[in-house]
Amino acid sequence: MTASKAQAAVHAVWRIESARLIAGLARMVRDVGQAEELAQDALVAALEKWPVSGVPENPGAWLMATAKRRAIDEMRRHKLLARKHEELGHGLEEAEVPDLDAALDDDVGDDLLRLIFTSCHPVLSPEARVALTLRLLGGLTTDEIARAFLVPEPTVAQRIVRAKRTLAEKGVPFEVPRGEELAARLGSVLEVIYLIFNEGYAATAGGDWMRPELCLDALRLGRILAELAPGEPEVHGLVALMEIQASRARARVGPSGEPVLLLEQNRALWDQLLIRRGLAALERAEKAGAPGPYAVQAAIAACHARARTPEATDWPRIAALYALLAQLAPSPVVELNRAVALSMAFGPAVGLELVDQLMAEPSLKHYHLLPSVRGDLLQKLGRLKEARAEFERAASLTRNAKEQALLRTRAAACAGDRPS
Repeated sequence: MTASKAQAAVHAVWRIESARLIAGLARMVRDVGQAEELAQDALVAALEKWPVSGVPENPGAWLMATAKRRAIDEMRRHKLLARKHEELGHGLEEAEVPDLDAALDDDVGDDLLRLIFTSCHPVLSPEARVALTLRLLGGLTTDEIARAFLVPEPTVAQRIVRAKRTLAEKGVPFEVPRGEELAARLGSVLEVIYLIFNEGYAATAGGDWMRPELCLDALRLGRILAELAPGEPEVHGLVALMEIQASRARARVGPSGEPVLLLEQNRALWDQLLIRRGLAALERAEKAGAPGPYAVQAAIAACHARARTPEATDWPRIAALYALLAQLAPSPVVELNRAVALSMAFGPAVGLELVDQLMAEPSLKHYHLLPSVRGDLLQKLGRLKEARAEFERAASLTRNAKEQALLRTRAAACAGDRPS
C-alpha cells in the first residue's frame, strides 16, 4: 500500500472511529482532554505504521489497543511518581483498566452518551460546546471547524483547549446526569446539535448559502443520540426536524449557488427518503410524550413536506403550530415566523400587523430577517418604495454574500430596475 493510500485510510478510519475511541478512553482515564490526547497518539502511531504494515483487519480495535497501552503506561508512570506503584503490584492492568473488548463494545453506547453530555456541558460557552462537540464526536480537525464557521483557526484551537481545561478544573464528571439535571443538560445537547445543523443549513457569513457537511455532522450526532436515548421525545423531535429540513438541501441552492426560497423550490428535488425518515422520527416523538419545541417545529416542517405544491400547504395549521410553539418557547423569532404563517393563511396585512409590533424589539435590531420579512409583506401589499428600503436594510445586515445578493435583487425589483 502506498503511503498516500495508507494516510487516506487512517483519516477515514479516524472520522468513523474517533468518537467511540475517545469515549472508551474517557471512561478509563476519566478525563476528556487526556482521552483525546491518547487517541491522537494512537492516530500518529497509525500514520507511522500502517503505510509499512498495511491497514489492520479491525482498525478500530488496533487504535483502541494502541491507545490503551499508552494509557496504561501513563497510569504506571503516574503511580510511580506518586510512590504507589509497589502497592498496586502486578494487578494494575486488570484492576484499573478495562479489557479491550469492554472498551470497544460492552459499554460503547453509554460511553458515547457520556461523551455527548460532557462535551455539551453548560459550564462551557455555546461556542466552546460546538467546537468541542465537532472535535470529539464529529471527528473534525481544528482547521475544518474554523473553515466551517469562518473564524480563525487559532480561535477554534483556543476554544477547544479552554473547554477541556474548564471541564478538568470544574471537575465535570464523565457521566450521564439524572433526574432534573438530565432534562436541563439534554436541552444543552440538543441546542448544540441544532446550532451545528443551522450553520450548515443557512450559513451566517461567507460566500456559500449552505455548508452541507455541517448538516450531515449534526444529523449523524442526532441519530446517534436518538439511538442512545430512545425514550426522550425531544431527541426524536430534533432528528425529525433536521431530517425534513435536510431533505430540501438540493432544492435550496440554484445553479450559481444562489438561495432558492421555499415557495420557489422544485419539490421534485426534495429527498423523499429523508422526508420519510423525518416523518417516522416525528411519529416516535409524538408517541414518546407531550410535544416540545423541536417536535412542534418538526410538525411545521412536516406540513411543508406533505404539500406536493406550495398552494397545497396547510398554512392555517402552520400558524396554529407557531402559536403553540410561542407558548412552549416564546421568542421574537418565533413571533416573526408566526407572522409569516399568518400572512400566508389570512393575507399579508394580518402578518404585517404583527411584524410592525416586532420592529421595536431590541433583540431583533440587527436581525436581517425582520426587514426581509417586512419587505416581502410590503411588496405583496404594493407598497414598493417601503419594501425596497426594507430589502436594502436587510442586505446591509446579513454577512452572507449569497443572501445579500438575493436581497439586493429583490430591492431592485421593487424599483423596476436591476441591481448594481
